[in-house]
Amino acid sequence: MSELVSFLQRTISGSQSDQQAALSFLQQAAQTNFPEFVKQLSIVLSSTDVEPFVRQQSGLQLKNLLYAKDAETLQQNQKRWIDTPEDIRNTTKQNVLRTLGTETVRPSIAAQCINAIAGIELPFQQWVEVIEILMSNVTNDSSSEKLKDSSLEALGYICQDVNTSAVESKSNQILTAIVHGMRQQESSALVRLSATEAMLNALELTKNNFANTDERNVIMRVVCEATQAPDTRIRVAALQCLVRIVSLYYNHMDMYMKEALFAITVDAMKSTDNNVCLQGIEFWSNVCEEELVLACQEIEAREEGRTPNVVSRYYAKGALQHILPLLLNTLARQEEDDDEDEWVPAKASGVCIMLLAQCTQDEIVPLILPFIQQHFENPDWHFREAAIMAFGSILDGPSQEILNQLVGGAIMPLIRTLADPHMVVRDTSAWAIGRVCDSCESLVTREEVLRDLVPALFKALEQEPRVAFNACWALSSLVKAAYQISKDQGTDETGEPETYVLSPVFEEMVKRLIITTDRPDAGENNLRISGYEALMELIKNSPKDCYLHIQRTTVDVLQRLQRVLGIEDGAISTSDRSQLRDLQSLLCATLQSVLRKIKKEDAGQISDSVMSALLHIMQRCSSGHDAGGVMEDALMAVSTLIEVMGVNFAKYMEQFKPFLFHALRSHEEHQICQAAIGVISDLCHAFEDKIAPLMDDMVALLLQILQDANVKHAVKPHALGCFGDIAIALGPNYNRYLNYTVEYLMNAVNAAQITNPDDLEQVEYVESLRDNCISGFTGIVQAMRSSQEGLQQLIPVVPQMVKLIAMVAESGSLSSDDLQGTTCGLIGDLIDVLGKDIFPLLDTPAINALLQRCRRSKIQKAKALGVWASRELSHLKRQANAV
Repeated sequence: MSELVSFLQRTISGSQSDQQAALSFLQQAAQTNFPEFVKQLSIVLSSTDVEPFVRQQSGLQLKNLLYAKDAETLQQNQKRWIDTPEDIRNTTKQNVLRTLGTETVRPSIAAQCINAIAGIELPFQQWVEVIEILMSNVTNDSSSEKLKDSSLEALGYICQDVNTSAVESKSNQILTAIVHGMRQQESSALVRLSATEAMLNALELTKNNFANTDERNVIMRVVCEATQAPDTRIRVAALQCLVRIVSLYYNHMDMYMKEALFAITVDAMKSTDNNVCLQGIEFWSNVCEEELVLACQEIEAREEGRTPNVVSRYYAKGALQHILPLLLNTLARQEEDDDEDEWVPAKASGVCIMLLAQCTQDEIVPLILPFIQQHFENPDWHFREAAIMAFGSILDGPSQEILNQLVGGAIMPLIRTLADPHMVVRDTSAWAIGRVCDSCESLVTREEVLRDLVPALFKALEQEPRVAFNACWALSSLVKAAYQISKDQGTDETGEPETYVLSPVFEEMVKRLIITTDRPDAGENNLRISGYEALMELIKNSPKDCYLHIQRTTVDVLQRLQRVLGIEDGAISTSDRSQLRDLQSLLCATLQSVLRKIKKEDAGQISDSVMSALLHIMQRCSSGHDAGGVMEDALMAVSTLIEVMGVNFAKYMEQFKPFLFHALRSHEEHQICQAAIGVISDLCHAFEDKIAPLMDDMVALLLQILQDANVKHAVKPHALGCFGDIAIALGPNYNRYLNYTVEYLMNAVNAAQITNPDDLEQVEYVESLRDNCISGFTGIVQAMRSSQEGLQQLIPVVPQMVKLIAMVAESGSLSSDDLQGTTCGLIGDLIDVLGKDIFPLLDTPAINALLQRCRRSKIQKAKALGVWASRELSHLKRQANAV
């Protein structure tokens, strides 16, 4: 132990060699004899004779041996702990528990160690007594303040980090401790604060308690009382609890809203303390978000002929006239030097007003209009900016008729504010104009408005970076509005309008945006990124009469890319190289936009230059240069060139193939690997069966991706979906790969299970897995249907396809409309290929419900596929009944 203490002391030594020696000793000790090492660490942690910082270091080492943010390391740590002899584990746990209340610093490292151990053991229903021990520490009158405080910290950590299902059975004991610590009678502000923070972490555990009126009343009482505590920290934490409660348990809030919550939160919004004020505002933002979700659910329920589970109480509408004046006054509390990343009441008020506008729609306009009119030209810039912010914040909610009236009277004065003497006002003005362009397309594209608006935005591009940033966004919104208006007026078979109102200034727009990206200060406020994004939108939303300018822009972008590549050769500092690579990424992305507009017959004139630049980039990336996301962007640009050139891209394959294969082998660089898989799909679409000579290598590389256990989850679904594109390209010749690829698709189907619907990451992964498996199977069905031999090979796979279809059907609303639609497509294909033989497998309640959902979908593609598959299934049913 003395040797361990010595090395722990050296971990914070001023000598780097001492620190290295200490770190080496600790790592070696963990590897050599893990059980003894964790026990000794826990002894040091619990020893009050040892210096406080040494105890802290021992606790930190112990926690890091048990917990890790990286999933793979965490799994290894957990296994190592479980494999540790039980007597060692028990001794370690006793020492850690004994440490509670003896530490001289906060937060408690012992509490963090308890959480790490509980996170491993509680899911296996081991060490369940720890909850009762911690509860007793809090509720025992003889416990010291420090013991109560650190025990509540431990409970809070456990509620926050340990899987809910593992501690749900202990929720009553946890709540008993927390409520005891939160009581008004608790004399220690520190204990009360820890209890309130623990309550915030425990709220998701209290589902059953909130369903019980008496228990809910107790929880709400102590939380509401805590919002009135003299200690501001406790008030803030209690208000955070209310913010969370209204999201989790909205349907139980009716009696509390009238009796307490309205008054508490309004009082908080009036506070001069930013932290208190923020929570009052956040409460009403959360109310609005819940009511917007409920409104959508109500519409869905009505369309499906059922009653929604929870209905809106329209708290936002009821509170509007009372909270809106407070929010408007708070808008004017902004400061010129507010950190853009800092969340302050003025910003929170703007968001809350946006949400209120969406909830209350036309009702907000007469209540907010006097403030806007009164302060639009106020001598105090705070109120001028607040009036513009209020105006921009309500544009998503009111009816189009009301909006047109509102914006029609304000647009010209608003344009003039782009020349306001105060930078913050100009910044907000550019943002508000972007919002106007998004919401009132027909109004901003009038000639008399554009006459003033376009020059004013050009001028704004020359102003401070944050103003120019929003001016870029406003121009993006304006070009999209102009393009949409022209499309609505009619297009030919290409889907592009001949001209639009911005055609006369299109060339000047391109020029101004390129100048903006070249500004010396374009690195500030993401201005360069915003400038290129606006340029991409301008290109994307360009009519036919601007094609000549698109061609010139393509040449300009290429020249810039080649120039940047030349500059990088001479770049010395890491910072310079990093900036140049960021610029290369932006230019590659811009190149994608212009290539999508280039006609096929013109692509050949620039394709050599394009591929030369892209191959140059890929050569550097493949040579070991740390190129960040440049390789991914270069591959995506290649994909676009393949789309434009089609099979004519074949002349570059010999040069490009090594880089594509290198990218497919870059399993650790998941975004590069994923982009390379996308290139294979694009090559299949472009080359069709001419891709066959390359397929052996490509399929082998895809299978390597699927076999590698270390490949990031996000990549594998795309590799599975790629089999469908390969199958469609090869047709019957796909049979040589059928057995290999179907095996992986079948394994994926078995793995595509949602075990925890609350785990959004898992739900998203399973959705992607199912979607790509459906795409893979669909391609295979279409490829193999054209020959009798292919059909015979297909039949054994059909049960797995139906199993996947049933999974999607049974998951109901957990599956997206897009996935449900593509699933209907596979159903239709199977019926089309196999006829009456498939009918018994597909005629199930779940699959019929899936088809019905898709027939009612608002997504046109899903609806069309649902209607088609339903019709095919009905036809089979009639045939079966006739027999």
